[in-house]
Amino acid sequence: MPTALISESFIANLDQLEPGKRIDTFDAEIKGFILEYRHPRKLSFYFRYRDTLRRVRQIQLGKHPALSVSDARAKAHQCKAVVKIGGDPQHVAARLQPAALFGDFIREKYLPHAQATKRSWSTDECLLRNHLLPRFSAVRLNCISLAMVQAMMLEGRKAGYTAGTCNRWLVLLRYIFNLAIRWELMPEGSNPTRNVDLLQDNGARERYLTSEEVRSLFEEIERNRNTQVGQVVKLLLLTGARKREVLDLRWEHIDYERQLFTVPISKSGKPRHIPLSYAAIALLQSLPRDENVPWVFYTKRTGKPPVSIFFAWDTMRRRLGIKDVRLHDLRHSYASFLVNQGRSLYEVQRLLGHADAKTTQRYAHLSPGALLAAVNVVADVVAQSQYKDPLAPAEVLSGSL
Repeated sequence: MPTALISESFIANLDQLEPGKRIDTFDAEIKGFILEYRHPRKLSFYFRYRDTLRRVRQIQLGKHPALSVSDARAKAHQCKAVVKIGGDPQHVAARLQPAALFGDFIREKYLPHAQATKRSWSTDECLLRNHLLPRFSAVRLNCISLAMVQAMMLEGRKAGYTAGTCNRWLVLLRYIFNLAIRWELMPEGSNPTRNVDLLQDNGARERYLTSEEVRSLFEEIERNRNTQVGQVVKLLLLTGARKREVLDLRWEHIDYERQLFTVPISKSGKPRHIPLSYAAIALLQSLPRDENVPWVFYTKRTGKPPVSIFFAWDTMRRRLGIKDVRLHDLRHSYASFLVNQGRSLYEVQRLLGHADAKTTQRYAHLSPGALLAAVNVVADVVAQSQYKDPLAPAEVLSGSL
């Protein structure tokens, strides 16, 4: 039988046959998808497969033009998915419906769900609007193939996007398809991203302030006329809190007695308690307070927290020659200072509010000085073992040679 990519243009170019003649064309993309053409221009779509007993079976998907090629292709995809998991399309043929367009699914199902359940839904909306919807909006969910997803990743890298950015597209797309399967809009095992690996991200950003840069930053804060932004920057560095956790801080959430400030709803969706050092407490106690305004930081015009402090921060960092430092890097630096002073990863995890210890690993960079101090411990023990029992208690070995 001839093989071709079955499409509307392919059908439009079919030659007329003699009466009684028939041509069956196998689709070049979906195994088992067949177009039957009889004179005069009677076209039907079929799906051929083997059942669990290895018998060849065939079911009719519909007739053209009542059933378009794209909808027939979508049904064939569904049949193929059913066969793959050991089912029989014959038993579910009546329930097979063309899957929703990706764009319709996002607007009608996914975004309402994300808004109700994800604090970061606006980030998803931005990724969808700028990257995923332009590519997949008019494609049916069950017509998005592994090859199309791989092409998205490859073309994204060629267009200059970082591996991390392309990986975010893939993670979001995978989550969307998993939801569609969970909601029984697609069959099990039909997620086209399941065999697509994340790109290796060797350019993951790691920027930490040095002690000298912190000193220069605090000196700049003292000189800067925008005192409020300076205090926000100081508190970010002293607490390791996220930007919005500090900008949305209310006086009622500060407990001076227990030395804590509380984030009612953190990134994880749960309350988070952030310990306050003596320096952070002194900073908060020095701030002016308006009894009519519940927020610690606010704009005089609105009486509400600042929407953004980027431009003030950008001016400050450029003045200091550290324009590559983001506000979030203050949180990285906080963690780095803790680790370099010998605090455990468990302590860092608790202070940063990470639910997963793996997330904390990226902050666990020891300074060369800390590493040298660590190896010198071994050197001291080995050197002293020439005169002492190497298995003796550490305090016995601590004497000078």
